Amino acid sequence: EDDLFPDPKPLRLVTRTEWLAQPPREELTDLKLPVNNVIIAHTATEGCTTQAACRLRVRLIQEYHMDGKNYDDITYNFLIGGDGHIYEGRNWHKIGAYIPGYNSRSIGVAFIGEYNYGTKPTKRQVELLQYLLHCGVRDRYLKDGYKLYASEQLDSAVGTGKWLIEALQSLPQFVDKDQNKDDQPDHDQPQQY
Repeated sequence: EDDLFPDPKPLRLVTRTEWLAQPPREELTDLKLPVNNVIIAHTATEGCTTQAACRLRVRLIQEYHMDGKNYDDITYNFLIGGDGHIYEGRNWHKIGAYIPGYNSRSIGVAFIGEYNYGTKPTKRQVELLQYLLHCGVRDRYLKDGYKLYASEQLDSAVGTGKWLIEALQSLPQFVDKDQNKDDQPDHDQPQQY
């Protein structure tokens, strides 16, 4: 077993109930698990460093995705706040809506904040991502040997933020740009919202 995360304790998420999520507008499609890809993005919003601020930020992101962009729910499976917590989005079991062509075979994780200019993800946020992924493999939501991508590697319109990409490059599962030539989008999959 992995020395970095020796404890078998369950993953502790800030649940949808805790951040006062709206229910999805429509029934979301089940994700066929385990998946082989994890896609990391940033929310390109203000960041947050307290649980109260992060809960509000996640609610505002959901509101924007549902009312502003007409999605059925918040688009990400999980969000990682600057407060040292992981927030439940669509969770492991439902297809997200963050990168057309990849949603049906990946988990989408967003770091809350804007990581192109001033802010860098904290060491704690990167550790939380690693712990989330560790639990995903342990609980068989992710395949052993899964690949980790920055969203903009798969769709240039979906930003990741240069500081976040720099942090991801230190993770062993991260795929460098030139390695992902064989991983093409599913054009036959119906688009999920």
